[in-house]
Amino acid sequence: MSFEKFFNTAVSSWMSQEGPDSDIVLSSRIRLARNIVDFRFPTLFSNEEAQQIVSLFEQTFAHRFYRSVGRFELLKMSELQPIEKRVLVEKHLISPHLAEDSPFGACLLSENEEISIMINEEDHIRIQCLFPGFQLTEALKAANELDDWIEEHVIYAFDEKLGYLTSCPTNVGTGMRASVMMHLPALVLTQQMNRIIPAVNQLGLVVRGTYGEGSEALGNIFQISNQMTLGKSEEDIVEDLKSVVQQLITQERMARETLVKTLNIQLEDRVFRSYGILANSRVIDSKEAAQCLSDVRLGIDLGYIKNISRNILNELMILTQPGFLQQYAGGVLRPEERDVRRAALIRERLKMEERKMNGG
Repeated sequence: MSFEKFFNTAVSSWMSQEGPDSDIVLSSRIRLARNIVDFRFPTLFSNEEAQQIVSLFEQTFAHRFYRSVGRFELLKMSELQPIEKRVLVEKHLISPHLAEDSPFGACLLSENEEISIMINEEDHIRIQCLFPGFQLTEALKAANELDDWIEEHVIYAFDEKLGYLTSCPTNVGTGMRASVMMHLPALVLTQQMNRIIPAVNQLGLVVRGTYGEGSEALGNIFQISNQMTLGKSEEDIVEDLKSVVQQLITQERMARETLVKTLNIQLEDRVFRSYGILANSRVIDSKEAAQCLSDVRLGIDLGYIKNISRNILNELMILTQPGFLQQYAGGVLRPEERDVRRAALIRERLKMEERKMNGG
C-alpha cells in the first residue's frame, strides 16, 4: 500500500459509510492512552528510549493485517513534510501535538483509516478507533479488542488501585477518551448552544471545537467527550456520554423542526444562498466555506437540496482545509492563494457531483 493514499484522499473509507443518526452525529471515537513498563513516560524519556519504542512497534505491527481494517503502515513524523502532517491532523488521524511536538513520534494507520495508533505522543501509545455515525459502543468494543491484541506483545504500566498509568493525571484510570463529532446548526441558529455547553460541562463532559482542545467549532461541528477517566468503568463512561448525546440529537431535531415551522422560507433562502456562494465564489476563506458547507448539509438533511449527496459535504469539509489545499498544489501557498484554490476546488467538485446525481 502506498503512503500517498493517506495524504491524497480526503475521505477515509469509513467516512463514506452511513452510520446511525449520521445526519447529526458525524463520527464516534474511542481513544485509549497506554504506556509500556520499563520505559520512562514521554515527558521524561530519552531520545534512545523513544526510538526503541518506535522500533518495537515497527517490528511487531507494521505491515501486519488486522481483521477487516486491513494492513497497518507505520509513518514516522520525522520523515513527513509539514504539509503531510497537517493533512493527517485535518483527517483526525493524528493529534496536533503528535504533528508539532513529537520529533520521535510515529503513527500506525490501518488501511481503511478506521484505526490509528499514535506512538510517543503524550503517552507511549494512543489507540484510536473511529466509526461513522453514533456508534460509541461498537467503537469501544473494537478499541478493547485491539488493546488486547497489542497487550499480547507488550506489558502495560498498570496499578491495581489506580488503573492504567499515564503522563497526565487526568487520563489515569481507564485512560479512555470517548467522543462524538456532532453537526448542530439548528441549536446554533436558535442560540441554544450558549446554554447547552455549560450544562454539558457540569455533567463531567466537555464540548470542544472540530479539532479538539483549543480549536474552533467550524461549520457548527462540535466534539463532545468525557473528562473523567478515574473511578468509573469504560462502559459507564460510554453510557453517560451516550445519554447526553442522545439528548443533544433530540434537541437538534426539535430545533430543526421549529426552524422549518417558523422560518421555513428564511431557512430555505439561507441554504440556497450558501449553495450559491459555494457554487460561484472565486475567493473564499476556510471559515466562510465551513459555514456555507454547514448550511448546505442542513439543507440536504431537511430535503431542500436533493441533487447533492451528504457525503460530498464530508469530503469538502476536509478537502478545503489548508493542509489538503497545499498538498494538492504541491507546495506552500499564501493564505490568499489558498482562498482562490479553495473556491475553485469547491466549484468543480459541486459540478462533478451534480453531473453524477443527474446521470451525466
